[in-house]
Amino acid sequence: MAGKASVVFAHGLWADGSCFNKLIPTLQAEGHEVLSSQHGLDSLEGDVACVTRAINHVPGPVVLVGHSYGGTLITKAGLHDRVGALVYIAALGPDEDETSQGEQDKFPRTPVFEHVEIADGRVWLRESGIGDFCGDLPAAEQKLVLSTGAVPVADLFDQQVPGTAWRTKPSWYIVANNDRTVNPDLERAAAARMGAKTYDIDSSHVPMLSHPEYVLDVIRDAAKSLEG
Repeated sequence: MAGKASVVFAHGLWADGSCFNKLIPTLQAEGHEVLSSQHGLDSLEGDVACVTRAINHVPGPVVLVGHSYGGTLITKAGLHDRVGALVYIAALGPDEDETSQGEQDKFPRTPVFEHVEIADGRVWLRESGIGDFCGDLPAAEQKLVLSTGAVPVADLFDQQVPGTAWRTKPSWYIVANNDRTVNPDLERAAAARMGAKTYDIDSSHVPMLSHPEYVLDVIRDAAKSLEG
């Protein structure tokens, strides 16, 4: 539909592009072109490049939406000249002199990290930790999340590439008040530092799955800012 912003999604750890499946059909029905980046969590540089390819593939102004580590990706890839709005969902948003891990280290460690193990050079979420990741989903959905998530290389959060798009692009931020994966205090501080239009909801780390309509309304608001 002419005049509609495109929407590009960037997923985080222990997830893939399907984590936005409760949002995509509605946005498409409303006339938006939508792509969900399918990056492999092999390197920060490679993941940013994958998100950038998705931006290149859609028309017009772009709303770039990142969940969790996907916030780091949109902070970098968001420098693209057709990205007009950034939406962070319970997400990281490191500054130029920070890594993803450096931003996290400023706040108390969250419970999910008591349930991870490193094998084959990757950081795996144990089944015992799924409740700390998406505990407000039905049990069957929690199992699906665990089964479909990409698994990051062990040093992913220590890697760095340049770019801090939220310094020059308008931002929206959804704080998940009950998050046990990214510290909610980190989320609030990140939103304040960005000067983001901030929303909060009593959700686990995955509000796009547990409260999709709420998240859709925030994305709609960001999109309208580009469609005037």
